[in-house]
Amino acid sequence: MNYQWYPGHMTKARRMMQENIKLIDLIIELVDARVPVASRNPDIDELGKGKSRIVLLNKSDLADEGCNKAWMRYFEDRGVFALEVNSKSGAGIKAINNLVQKACAEKIARDRKRGILNRPVRAMVVGIPNVGKSTFINAFAGRACTKTGNKPGVTKGKQWIRLNKSLELLDTPGILWPKFEDNEVGMHLAFIGSMNDEIIVMEELACDLLELLRELYPEAVTGRYGISWESDAGEANSMAVMLEGIARCRRCFLKGENLDLKKAADLLLDDFRSGRLGRLTLERPERQPVPEQENRG
Repeated sequence: MNYQWYPGHMTKARRMMQENIKLIDLIIELVDARVPVASRNPDIDELGKGKSRIVLLNKSDLADEGCNKAWMRYFEDRGVFALEVNSKSGAGIKAINNLVQKACAEKIARDRKRGILNRPVRAMVVGIPNVGKSTFINAFAGRACTKTGNKPGVTKGKQWIRLNKSLELLDTPGILWPKFEDNEVGMHLAFIGSMNDEIIVMEELACDLLELLRELYPEAVTGRYGISWESDAGEANSMAVMLEGIARCRRCFLKGENLDLKKAADLLLDDFRSGRLGRLTLERPERQPVPEQENRG
């Protein structure tokens, strides 16, 4: 299956970020910890040149704990500060303020040399759909968030949120949805639910997920559904046969004894997305290109 997603307002979103990037000191980018590469916007590196950067591995509770640590090292090797967070539970949120001060230490020092004291760091929060951007902002801001005025950026569709004396967030809704050429990126976004399931053949998506899980976490499938990757004859089962096994295990039937593979596919994807298959990470840092040092800002 060819997974592609080209949002129509891409140009408008990109222009919006270009207009606002000069107002901020720091970019806080949320990614899905299970697919940290696919869930990054490909334009952030170019548009955010010269700005301090923090990558938040959100939904870290759903991702492989060892892989979370490896991804944090990967981003830090590129000069990007990284942190594991879970916006729903609030885990890791309190550590962000200290990381912001660390990421913007040079900027804060420059301000002090100029006699500018107590100027808050201004950060822009970015993230593709379904990585938990809104949940993060609500968790980070809490009930005390207030809109600030008398500065550029306070216009319809944008809001400055004062978190504390040292940090303000620029929330720009819907900014920068990704456009990609690599079909694997689209497939990984489909796995985590960032693409509309209605435009996807779910049975094919489920088979693609099974193929990846066979390589990375074979026991997650066998343990959950009580099925084997091999037939009674010792031959490797196809992904279609494995999906049929899941359908039988979960009694996904149409009328009569015909298997409801669509229902089985939906069930598998839901089990993965909710964490019922375990803590799984589908992308590994060692499979990425050799990183280049990025500018910390």
